[in-house]
Amino acid sequence: MTANTKSPLQRLSALGQSVWVDYLSRELIHGGELQYLIDECAVVGATSNPTIFQKAMTGGGAYDEQLHELAARGKSAEASFWVLAEQDVSDACDVFRPIWERTSGRDGFVSLEVDPRLAYDTLGTFREAMRLHDAVERRNLFVKIPATKPGLGAIEDAIAKGRSINVTLIFSLRRYAQVAESYTRGIERLIAEGGDPRAVASVASFFVSRIDTEADRRLEEIGGHDELKGKLAVANAKLAYEHYQQAFAGPRWEFLAAKGAAPQRVLWASTSTKNPAYPDTKYVQELIGADTINTMPEETIKAYQDHGDPHPRLHEGLDEARRTFEQLRAAGVDYEGVTDTLEREGVEKFSGSFNDLLAALAAKQESLAPA
Repeated sequence: MTANTKSPLQRLSALGQSVWVDYLSRELIHGGELQYLIDECAVVGATSNPTIFQKAMTGGGAYDEQLHELAARGKSAEASFWVLAEQDVSDACDVFRPIWERTSGRDGFVSLEVDPRLAYDTLGTFREAMRLHDAVERRNLFVKIPATKPGLGAIEDAIAKGRSINVTLIFSLRRYAQVAESYTRGIERLIAEGGDPRAVASVASFFVSRIDTEADRRLEEIGGHDELKGKLAVANAKLAYEHYQQAFAGPRWEFLAAKGAAPQRVLWASTSTKNPAYPDTKYVQELIGADTINTMPEETIKAYQDHGDPHPRLHEGLDEARRTFEQLRAAGVDYEGVTDTLEREGVEKFSGSFNDLLAALAAKQESLAPA
């Protein structure tokens, strides 16, 4: 196949950015659609979260038979959820295993999130991350840990124990710097204790579209400044990418790399466009750069395959990105207020989805039980 006949997502991948799908369900894995995404859309990994599992498990009947069986064995809705989720993620890991092997552990990962209600519990999060790695028992599993302040310690401790971690719910540049430091310190501890850093991978998941949603809402309240709307998320991502390049360079990192450590790549999450006034591929088109990942919902994958035009843009316009921060501050938008709000709301949203999911599974189990 010549370069001219490659699809937009294949061309994007050739620029050094990995495409992951931000969705997982039993039907996707076993109905052939996941394999189609791998074969035709250059997808080389998958992510999940409590909201994704809520949609997958409460719609349709793909889980009914196993739910009924688990209920008959006296399993609670929560215990049943973990059985279902761990099975789906294990099966997806098996589908992606050839990619993981072909890329020497760079791609081919599937992510499963710890109980989001543990987001402010360092020890609870660490123990849950270890439990999930033991339960799924796949080398291409990422356990997701939220980048709350208490989460940072759990991230470092899990990396130090040789576990691969997807750090999720990152919004601010300050918190991202702390995440990169937690990963680096975890790798240093692992090596100091005689562990093999080649067995460990990590990504830092920056949530993108929600930043514009919150900043735009604040600009609306202030009034005027329409020219600043839809600008903060991309500016934030570009400065995060700049920090990534700085954090994983220099003597400290070069020592770890010589031992086999891989940099913690940046992953762009929440890349579907929330504002219909913005292009539906905005958070793919503007965030293409080498050594990054974009995890896209299915509709964004389809949109980009249809009319994406990939060119590396992440390294461009850094001065303009910094000006955007200055202009928003001058307009009265508090950047730390935006990112703190989004982190808190992100934890609340995932915890709410998890509770709703457990309630829906309990109701489903009850409806499936014999009279």
